[in-house]
Amino acid sequence: MKELFDEFGACLIGENSAFSFLCGENMSELSGFFQHKTVKAGEVLWEEGAPSDYVAIISSGKIEIKKKTEFEGKHVVVGIYSQGAVVGTLGILNGAPRAATAVALEDVTLLILTPENFEKLMQKNPDLGIRLLKGMLLSVSVRLKKSFERLSKFF
Repeated sequence: MKELFDEFGACLIGENSAFSFLCGENMSELSGFFQHKTVKAGEVLWEEGAPSDYVAIISSGKIEIKKKTEFEGKHVVVGIYSQGAVVGTLGILNGAPRAATAVALEDVTLLILTPENFEKLMQKNPDLGIRLLKGMLLSVSVRLKKSFERLSKFF
């Protein structure tokens, strides 16, 4: 797992990535806290309203995030995310149910962080945990800013 994490994680260190405040050697330290998961194209990662049991960082592939509408069986796509994106972040902080449904558009490779492992990371190495959290916050903030820009074009 460590080698696999190092390989995936190293390609994700960069601007606006969840790992942007980390360096290559930090990836080895983080590897014990993350799990690796692959999802086939078309598979649902989670349904809106399901328990939030992990946050994921996309190593490869694309995920569609969609939200239910008032019309039965209809959804609106709120985003399509690829390498380096963090998805499912809310649950790691407050345990709230999933706010939207996530579906793999392609075969996807994920780095998974459970709330339990996040707590272990924060206890064992708070500095590393804070830098990871800052990267996750940056990634989500940039995505939110882009959403605001897209919304403003409609008005």
